[in-house]
Amino acid sequence: MANGNLDKAKAGKNDEFYTQYVDIQKEMNAYLDFNPDVFRDKVVLLPCDDPEWSNFTKYFAENFDRLGLKRLISTSYAPDAKPKELNLQLSLFEQESPKFDKKKARANGRIFTLDRDRNGDSKINFEDIEWDYLKGDGDFNSDEVRMLRDQSDIIVTNPPFSLFRPFLAWIIEAEKKFVIIGNMNAITYKEVFPLIMQNYLWLGQSISSGDREFGVPDSYPLEAAGWRVDEEGKKFIRVKGVRWFTNLDHGRRHQPLTLMTKAENKKFSKHKEVRGVGYQTYGNYDAIEVPFTDAIPSDHKGAMGVPISFLDKYSPEQFEIVKFRHGNDEKDLRLKDGTTPYFRILIRHRKEVK
Repeated sequence: MANGNLDKAKAGKNDEFYTQYVDIQKEMNAYLDFNPDVFRDKVVLLPCDDPEWSNFTKYFAENFDRLGLKRLISTSYAPDAKPKELNLQLSLFEQESPKFDKKKARANGRIFTLDRDRNGDSKINFEDIEWDYLKGDGDFNSDEVRMLRDQSDIIVTNPPFSLFRPFLAWIIEAEKKFVIIGNMNAITYKEVFPLIMQNYLWLGQSISSGDREFGVPDSYPLEAAGWRVDEEGKKFIRVKGVRWFTNLDHGRRHQPLTLMTKAENKKFSKHKEVRGVGYQTYGNYDAIEVPFTDAIPSDHKGAMGVPISFLDKYSPEQFEIVKFRHGNDEKDLRLKDGTTPYFRILIRHRKEVK
């Protein structure tokens, strides 16, 4: 699922990607459509987000009043704590502030808060953000950022992809609501899939296929396909297989899939692997192989092995997740012809099939 850009980012820790404003807006709208008060009176923490570059901070600051937020907190990482080739220029917050400290600007992270109308224009927005230096470098595992985590209600960000596992564990440890971006292959992590089975974590609504464009620092090497530089000289790359991971509810996960019977799929399916062939079975688990989500039969009474992309359309009221990847022998699911398909999720219908 990952492309060359993502692989290189992980290898070199050059994964400081800036999510586009429109992508953030689409995803947040999914939660607001389902529950208009989802952010009301909440403290939202953005723990990887300097307002100078972060569209997360811009989105929540610009929509502070509309969302009914109680407080917005953003933190950023100290430049000296990053690889030298990723050092960033000082933000306007520092350059134009009497708080600017040359030494701290290199070694300390920053904290940005928004909770009141500072300039007297009768609205709370980006212009009212207050900032200061953190005592440490702004690592999310530091005591001071952990304290901010514990004081927050919802955590929203695009964490470095190379740190997705420890970052998610950091959120789960505090039992917080969250919306974060990660690579789709994170579904297969042993730390992640059990949370999906327990219905504690699911995929967001607005991304279910294709790739997404991210901004990158000026120093980011544009060596792979799928990049551009805009008229202002800002760099962007395209990354495949990204998804939103969340435990905020949205409407799509309660919409059941419209399915055909096994006989109908065999006759009408658009997939040649099913049309005229039907469904293969596994040699090490009593289940049928369903290679495409839209080919899940409506009338199969037992377990079915489906691709991980099924989770884009998963409704917990329609299906039960039984197991992931392994058969009864705890080895990868294997078809009777000896073929081992890519990671499969074993599911079955919630309601009894007649």
